[in-house]
Amino acid sequence: MSDLIDNARHIHGKVTTADTKLLENLGEEKWAPNDAWRVLRIQSEFVEGFEALANVGPAISLFGSARTKEGPLLEAAETIGRELAGRGYALITGGGPGLMEAANRGAFAAGGRSIGCGIELPHEQELNPYINLGVNFHYFFVRKVMFVKYSQGYIVMPGGFGTMDEFFEAVTLSQTGKIKHFPVVLFGSQYWAGLLDWLRGTMLGEGNISQEDVDSLYVTDDPVEAVALVTGSDQ
Repeated sequence: MSDLIDNARHIHGKVTTADTKLLENLGEEKWAPNDAWRVLRIQSEFVEGFEALANVGPAISLFGSARTKEGPLLEAAETIGRELAGRGYALITGGGPGLMEAANRGAFAAGGRSIGCGIELPHEQELNPYINLGVNFHYFFVRKVMFVKYSQGYIVMPGGFGTMDEFFEAVTLSQTGKIKHFPVVLFGSQYWAGLLDWLRGTMLGEGNISQEDVDSLYVTDDPVEAVALVTGSDQ
């Protein structure tokens, strides 16, 4: 079984991951032995995640670019982590570098619960050193369940496709009633301005979302306010 569900490896000169193998369509004759065993790995990842995170208490997830190397955004992320810890909230990130690492550093330095939910990627990426509870996942969809299940809200900082994925996952679950009272705070008004203009002008304008959907999003440039908004507490 281990040969069928092993970790990332090189095939034909390229790195493949568990997600890659799961989503690859090999045809009717080849699906049974591989995919059937992978169901067990998926099950085990859910169990591992549930066991690891079951007792974290109130928590907020933060998302943002792993590519941010310097500047005021890193300082803001660190402040957010520190503020969350000071208010008794655990911080959950993807465990990577950049804005995630800065936020974990703030929570860690403040003596808070600093959590990283890592993911297997084609390029090597270890959990950053400012985590006191870390869990690594093979499957994006399993990890996304953990972010939602154990968080009371999201702070979404500037980032790329992965950040957008987490953002739209949250607003979709909220819109469809799958999660209740789940505040989403967008940090960085200039970064998000174009997207928000498109949501209001195009999506809302064509009736594909409601005004309530748009109004449910908070936007701020103040890290302390971001924490106050997502936790529903005073600054």
